[in-house]
Amino acid sequence: MGVEPDARAPRAGGEGAPQVGGERAPQVGGERTSRAGGGRRGRLRGLRRAVLAALVTGAVVLPLSAAAQPRTPAPAPAVLGPLTAATLDEAYAANRAAAAEASRMAAAHGDRQRAVADRSLAEPSRHLLAFDGRGTGLATEVFGDLVHAERVAVLVPGSDTGLDTYDRFRTAARALYRELASMSGGAPVAVVAWLGYETPGTVSTTVATTGRAEQAAPRLREFVDELRGILGRSARIALVCHSYGSVVCGRAASGTAADDIALVGSPGTGADSAAGLHTRARVWAGRSSGDWVEHVPHVGVDLFGTTVGLGADPVSPAFGARVFAAGDGGHSDYFDPGSLSLTNLARIVLGETEEVVTHG
Repeated sequence: MGVEPDARAPRAGGEGAPQVGGERAPQVGGERTSRAGGGRRGRLRGLRRAVLAALVTGAVVLPLSAAAQPRTPAPAPAVLGPLTAATLDEAYAANRAAAAEASRMAAAHGDRQRAVADRSLAEPSRHLLAFDGRGTGLATEVFGDLVHAERVAVLVPGSDTGLDTYDRFRTAARALYRELASMSGGAPVAVVAWLGYETPGTVSTTVATTGRAEQAAPRLREFVDELRGILGRSARIALVCHSYGSVVCGRAASGTAADDIALVGSPGTGADSAAGLHTRARVWAGRSSGDWVEHVPHVGVDLFGTTVGLGADPVSPAFGARVFAAGDGGHSDYFDPGSLSLTNLARIVLGETEEVVTHG
């Protein structure tokens, strides 16, 4: 019912470093700041304006070309009953079988990349609570002993995460699991990699709005409720939400059965404050000094009935979250082994709130 830690720890930085999603700094194309703007402050203002322009363009102007592209065929998801401790093994086996069939269909279609990704998910060592190979693909994978875990982290990814890029997300989940296992003092822990929604593209018509998050939020709340049915009453659940995944967690916060919500590299939640999330969970926020998300404008612009922008900055004092230190890495470096951000996230999941570093 569990997954043993992988003995091969990913390298910190460079190829193989944990990445939750494929998000990179938006290319805003040659935008230059007037020298009259005054040094670094002027350059930052120029960058914010450029990023806002890119977000508005992505939300309103970019064509929906992906909809016209042929999609790799895949079987419908396995039909399963409610998840319980007694049905976990059945769910794992059924979803591995679905991934194997999806791999065969992708290979027959000529999509070698997807065939390889699906075949990897079908390996006997994988523990899939859910799998859907259609479209960009969905998967929910368990690391650790879910039945007996006392502390569970649900990792929610950001943009550009699908089955074709799933290994990056999985590497981050494994890194968090290893960190929890090493710090838990032998207490059973688990991490669930929840790719349970269709993530937006980093530069797309959807990444600057809460639309995808609104669609995903009920699914995430339902999944956390299912976890509660599997876990013991004393177990605690933390949502660890990276980038656009923090928008999903923000929209799911009201009514969620999670105990903690950690927003990592967040562009916003769609709310003006932590109180505006209407959750009983403790709300945390952290952003590294090298994360380009710092320069995303925290605005809301009404365009053709759609609000473009994701609201207040979660690490600002006015937002009211518990801010934790996240080091000096980039947007995809929060789960690097040995990083301050990974250590702090593990402390949050383990409930070691007094040990969380809040500055430095």
